[in-house]
Amino acid sequence: MPQKVMVVFGTRPEAIKLAPVVLALQERDQEFELCVCVTAQHRQMLDQVLELFRITPHVDLNLMRPNQDLFGLTANVINAMKPVLREHRPDWVLVQGDTTTVWTAALAAFYEGIKVGHVEAGLRTFDKRQPFPEEINRRLCTQLADLHFAPTDRARQNLLNEQVNNEHIVITGNTVIDALLWVVNRLDSQPGPQVAEIQEWGTAQLGDRRMVLITGHRRESFGEGFENICRAILELAQRFDDVEWVYPVHLNPNVQEPVKRILGTARNVHLIDPQPYAPFAWLMKRSAVILTDSGGIQEEAPSLGKPVLVMRNTTERPEGVDAGLVKLVGNDRACIVREVTGALDGSGFAPAPGVANPYGDGGASERILDAIARFQTGQN
Repeated sequence: MPQKVMVVFGTRPEAIKLAPVVLALQERDQEFELCVCVTAQHRQMLDQVLELFRITPHVDLNLMRPNQDLFGLTANVINAMKPVLREHRPDWVLVQGDTTTVWTAALAAFYEGIKVGHVEAGLRTFDKRQPFPEEINRRLCTQLADLHFAPTDRARQNLLNEQVNNEHIVITGNTVIDALLWVVNRLDSQPGPQVAEIQEWGTAQLGDRRMVLITGHRRESFGEGFENICRAILELAQRFDDVEWVYPVHLNPNVQEPVKRILGTARNVHLIDPQPYAPFAWLMKRSAVILTDSGGIQEEAPSLGKPVLVMRNTTERPEGVDAGLVKLVGNDRACIVREVTGALDGSGFAPAPGVANPYGDGGASERILDAIARFQTGQN
């Protein structure tokens, strides 16, 4: 009899990283019965990913509310998951990463006696305030999970150090590489209208000039840190007036306000809407340098050979830093200007040549399903 697996996610990053798992579950329908449940913690950006991977949720809780804070979201997810779990009675709940949806869905499953699989388990900065609240979310999920799908050996070691049973840890690689390779393989052969649109925009706005791709949205940078980031980008855009600076601006008002106020009139800075995943993958491929505070991009960009400068003081993904593929630059204005300048003029950071991406090879989803299939019913 197939095991019933409920895959729960709510944000764009979760959707991207769980989409290949959903596709793999669909392929293995003799072994697994699939139920997809979305909380819609991010509504618009989530829907873009669902459309790309042609995933139709079985349950859509639609919990996004204007200006919803962490208190409200946490309570809403817990309360909404109770009847869903009782109706569907899955054998497993699969969650990914470190959002509020992740740990609250895991807690709800625990309350109902349902096994929890945690995809991308074991990431740590060891600073509970950075990133906030993600570091605490993933630690809480570790305490609730029955199977821990660690992307790297370092993540596995973090879990062992926290007394997680080694038999319940599986090193899988990261599913974001599965997703990226799935999309990149289709950019040329099956680009779709969204990719064609960004390609047309790129031809008109960028020409053959170099491009720096920027993303920034972390809560811990809001306020002074974000002002520093924006002023550093403005200084760099003025210094490198032959480079195009492309910034898909996150919808959070704490991001929108300083970005538009400081960068809105810069001639060679392009503030564009958040992009669906496939057009964003095209932008990554097109870029010369990526400046980001994203966790997922730290994992993805090394597969594309791009220099990644991370505007954070800590990272739960140190493997890329250790491999010479990623560099932390914080949110200090002078440091960002110095490091991006070096990456552009060839005097500074460049990815170490010939080094494989430490985050995966595209086979993580199958390893996750193999581990669930091996896990004996009732094992603790």
